[in-house]
Amino acid sequence: MTAFFDAHLHIIDPRFPLVENQGFLPEPFTCEDYRRRTEPFEVLGGAVVSASFQHYDQGYLLAALRELGPTFVGVTQLPYSVSDETLLRLDHEGVRGIRFNLHRGGSEDLANVDALARRVHELVGWHAEVYVDSKSLADIGSVLCHLPAVSIDHLGLSAEGFDALISLVEKGARVKATGFGRVDLDVSRAVRAIVSVNPDALMFGTDLPSTRARRPFHDSDLEVVLGAVGDEALVEKVLFRNALDWYRAPRETTDG
Repeated sequence: MTAFFDAHLHIIDPRFPLVENQGFLPEPFTCEDYRRRTEPFEVLGGAVVSASFQHYDQGYLLAALRELGPTFVGVTQLPYSVSDETLLRLDHEGVRGIRFNLHRGGSEDLANVDALARRVHELVGWHAEVYVDSKSLADIGSVLCHLPAVSIDHLGLSAEGFDALISLVEKGARVKATGFGRVDLDVSRAVRAIVSVNPDALMFGTDLPSTRARRPFHDSDLEVVLGAVGDEALVEKVLFRNALDWYRAPRETTDG
């Protein structure tokens, strides 16, 4: 049974409000749905990521973290006006990152990314997670490369602009090997390129339930990553060690 830390998943709990985004509202995908879907794997923990249609709601996220347990962490969206007290409370509850959805909207825009990302990093040590198409990196890469800690979702989505993504990796950015049903690039080639630049940079995740993707996560997506990385020590990094370090997740999940 293959073990991994799921660096990118969504929980869609019908008990909590959703905000229509670009005419889209998703179907429910609860913690129990997630457990059933990942039953074939040994999931060591994961990062529950707020999506555009969840806007600034924290209720669903905190409920999911309580239900999934202490090896799961949260990545949330927050307004520029968020208070220090709220940040400290969310950190105590297991949130470890702030997400900026520049691809679909639903969170703070680029004008506030730099200041807010620096503020949360200084106060609670969170990194910034950015959902952006690599095609846009020529215009905004200069902002992202100066953030204290940043990761890019879904391999940057596009082959166009991939060189700019690699430039960010060279400067310390992390990248999620997620959402293969969303991307317009050769996944194996992209995985090999990122690992060759920085073996600590790449983090695998399922992107379940893969809302709005051309196709959902397939179990075979994991095999693509394993085949592209090859080396056993590097596979461990991509599947769980890099993410455990990035999210400050409990190491006893793999060492026990």
